[in-house]
Amino acid sequence: MMILYNEAAGEGEPIVFLHSGLQTGNTDFVKQRETIKNLMKVITLDLRGHGKSLSNNLNNFFEDAADDLKETMEELEIEKFHLVGSSLGGLVGLIFAKKYPYFLISLTLSGITADRQDNWKELHGEDIRAQENLLHDTEIIKVLNQMHDSDWKQFIYKGRDEDWYPFEHTGDLEGIKAPILFMVGEGNKAEVESASKYQRLHDNVHVCVIPFASHLVHEQKPDVYTEVLMEFLNVIKEQ
Repeated sequence: MMILYNEAAGEGEPIVFLHSGLQTGNTDFVKQRETIKNLMKVITLDLRGHGKSLSNNLNNFFEDAADDLKETMEELEIEKFHLVGSSLGGLVGLIFAKKYPYFLISLTLSGITADRQDNWKELHGEDIRAQENLLHDTEIIKVLNQMHDSDWKQFIYKGRDEDWYPFEHTGDLEGIKAPILFMVGEGNKAEVESASKYQRLHDNVHVCVIPFASHLVHEQKPDVYTEVLMEFLNVIKEQ
């Protein structure tokens, strides 16, 4: 385990944001953080291998990242918090919630898929081709080199494994007690289906399907995402 690089802004009940892959705590959830920091204590983290959380050990990334989050929260002496994650950060958030449910006041997730789709091999191939194109874009490479202290390309190489996605963790919500909000873009049918499945598995799951968006709904429709997140947090506060 490791203490993750973290920053905080604002005061009040803590809310932690977990960034998507190849982003950092400072570059992701910008709209959401700017709004919420006036009302709550906003904590951003760099997941291991990202930003200033230097690590080249990705052998057990998702489990280790969940443990990193636990150790970091204990180091910050934060016993309860709201957790928000998207894509890679959403996967870490879900695994953390199942492993350490007693930390959470609420859980907000987007950009995750519950089960391996029938056309997973085809989708994975498309992802690999997109990542290969990224590795040939000198401008993007320059930016990512500046963003990350670790070798960020290790995540590209790891993603080439057809079995990299942690479906063994995403298929259920076992052990999670906190209320959950899933926000998904209508353009990603697998994630829409996953949100519906999760709603059937948990007594306190709220689902928002956002039109004209896909995988990264918090970036594609930041105003809608932020408004729904704020409503969810207000409802929890009133309970």
